[in-house]
Amino acid sequence: MRAEMLNIVEAVRKTLKLLAQRMDLETAPHRLEEFNAMIEHGDLWSDPARAQKLMRERQMLMDKLETYRRIDRDLTDNIELIELGEIEEDPEIVEEAEKSLRALKELAAAKELEALLDGEADGNDTFLEINAGAGGTESCDWASMLARMYTRWAEKKGYTVELQSETAGDEAGIRSVAYKISGQNAYGWLKSESGVHRLVRISPYDSAARRHTSFSSVWVYPVVDDNIEIDIPANDIRIDTYRSSGAGGQHVNTTDSAVRITHLPTNIVVTSSMKSQHQNREAAMNALRARLYQLELDKRNAAINAQHEAKGEAGWGNQIRSYVLQPYQMVKDLRTGHETSDTQGVLDGDLDAFMAATLAMDVAGKSRADANSDD
Repeated sequence: MRAEMLNIVEAVRKTLKLLAQRMDLETAPHRLEEFNAMIEHGDLWSDPARAQKLMRERQMLMDKLETYRRIDRDLTDNIELIELGEIEEDPEIVEEAEKSLRALKELAAAKELEALLDGEADGNDTFLEINAGAGGTESCDWASMLARMYTRWAEKKGYTVELQSETAGDEAGIRSVAYKISGQNAYGWLKSESGVHRLVRISPYDSAARRHTSFSSVWVYPVVDDNIEIDIPANDIRIDTYRSSGAGGQHVNTTDSAVRITHLPTNIVVTSSMKSQHQNREAAMNALRARLYQLELDKRNAAINAQHEAKGEAGWGNQIRSYVLQPYQMVKDLRTGHETSDTQGVLDGDLDAFMAATLAMDVAGKSRADANSDD
């Protein structure tokens, strides 16, 4: 077998080992039997929420098992075909099997990334907040560009994007915006985007056409579902209502229906300004629960915790990604080193490669190291 194919076989085998570790392959069939027994129990559907949760967990486990078995089976079959083709000196059999192995490697890599999205809240919907940094109109315009980038990315994923609140800039762009993004693994994918994003370009607002640097911050929090209890005493919050200052058109409120909730112990502030006051109050409380849950997650992860403690004003110190449009074109992630010259593609929502690189660094690298140490 050629060296290229040997490398592919080794890569797919490492993926199989990682997939087995992530789902605990030894116990998976037994857990599936337990799920089946619970689902067949007559009283299950007396609690619809619990029943739906069990059905989702069962389906996820079935999908993981099927993925593992399919990749394992296809790997074995194609290795045998290559060996058969070499014995019979049939280059067509070898070529076809090698083509299948290359495709299998791509499939395995994609499934490996999916398997890494198994954190406590990775499967949840998410809140996404964007805030302009210092710099006036320039930063507000950059914040609106980021908002467009993330909504485009979400739409390409088939996710639902719901505007929660928006504050327009004084002259252009937005000072802040918050979305709820709903879809499988929305938080798992977007969580790596939290941090400060830096833009370098020739300013369209500068009559002298000088180059400007702008900063905006992005913060991501998981939507807390009913299975996670977050207790918020009434005397820990202050609720204010005010008139929205949205972007205009259908988003303008003519009454004091917008809601701002301040969590006094942490000084966390959340807002909702796009619907009725009752709906805004509910949306803001959900956002606050998500923020408090994120704080709890951060306590379990020192690196994330340090990043959020450094949140402050958007500036150079906690920057995660640089978008340079002048004097050259380059988007570069400062954590992973991943970069591309297709700046327009990124600004149009092509972010998967950046998110995948962060996942691979933060999770897959550790898992691979653990797997290799067992060899």
